[in-house]
Amino acid sequence: MTVRAILSVIGLAFTAYLAARGLIWTSPETVERGWLIVAALVLYLPVTWLWIFAIGARGRRGQPAPTAGARLPAWGVVLALVVAIVVSNATFLAVTEAGRTQPFVTWVIGGVGALMTIVMVRRRPIVAWVGMLILAVSTSFWLGPLQALSLGLVGSIVWVTAAQLVTIALDRAARDAERLAELQQAASAWQASQSGRQRERRLHVQRALQAAGPILARTIENGGNLRAADKQAARRAEASLRDELRGNRLLDDDVRAEIDAARRRGSAVSLFDEGGLEGLGAADLKGIRSELAGILRESVSERVIIRTSPHHEIAVTIVGRSSGESAGGDDDQVDLWREIRRPR
Repeated sequence: MTVRAILSVIGLAFTAYLAARGLIWTSPETVERGWLIVAALVLYLPVTWLWIFAIGARGRRGQPAPTAGARLPAWGVVLALVVAIVVSNATFLAVTEAGRTQPFVTWVIGGVGALMTIVMVRRRPIVAWVGMLILAVSTSFWLGPLQALSLGLVGSIVWVTAAQLVTIALDRAARDAERLAELQQAASAWQASQSGRQRERRLHVQRALQAAGPILARTIENGGNLRAADKQAARRAEASLRDELRGNRLLDDDVRAEIDAARRRGSAVSLFDEGGLEGLGAADLKGIRSELAGILRESVSERVIIRTSPHHEIAVTIVGRSSGESAGGDDDQVDLWREIRRPR
């Protein structure tokens, strides 16, 4: 059984006990209009139990049931205020002046107070205090302020006040729990991001060791006296490390292999990631890299510049330049211009 069900049963039992006191007429001679007492009970119990069990207990179809503190519709508010007005006056009107202090009459103070406590828990504080004001004015009119306070009005006020304080505390605890959940989610996301960056850094280090490790070892062995082939290998290793830093999102094994092949052919290849690939999925990036590898495979330019583009239609631009003769002397000419379009 849930906590809500337990509290509902307790509320049912308590309100039934208060109402049962209205049927035990300890001094029948003081009762002039018994039907009013019965009518007050008939009105009080269904409305109170409706607030406990029915109103706000279920959401719309397809929506989860709200919490025990769900707000209530306007017609339920009207019923609660009608009970506060009718029950607080009908019972006193049903007896003589001598019988107004009898328990079967004064039960209405606790009964209406219990109803307004439920109203408060249901997130209707204004309605609850309006109902308590009606109860206080009515009982003060029939009994007098001091006697009304001594016969249970203080207790009803304390119940409603305690319910409001508990409700405020629960709402604050719920907000704190929600905030804590958000912080935990943010911390988990940050930790996952850091773990991803650590893995990426480890991959960069491994690639750096694979590319530069052998040539560094030979450099140390030869005391810095490298052959021409070793110097070329060192330049290619340096360029590959620069690629990892400048354009990592453009690289996969095929692209790395084609860049290395182009450099071995004598081409100078430069990568620049200036944004524009953010938000693309793995499949889109794979397609872009595959097209880039094909372009590099066919390239014969002396210099190849690969640059990502923030343009909304173009993802990557590849420009190839080679030396050519003109009237004023040697100058570079563009012999390759390709654009890889952004996947839609």
